Amino acid sequence: MPPVFVIALGALGAAALVKVLTRESRRVNGELDAQRRAEQAGRLDGRTTLRRDPATGDYRPGDS
Repeated sequence: MPPVFVIALGALGAAALVKVLTRESRRVNGELDAQRRAEQAGRLDGRTTLRRDPATGDYRPGDS
């Protein structure tokens, strides 16, 4: 195969990889942003965080 075709195939593969990685990065950042907004709003979809009770040392549901 002539070197021009090999270089062209490599460039197409690199472009496709960049496109996939960009899409995945945007998806993950969207999920993280949604989680941050939920935490700032004070709700975690029904989940609560655990806080340690200094008197007993047990973990109990706390304010989130």
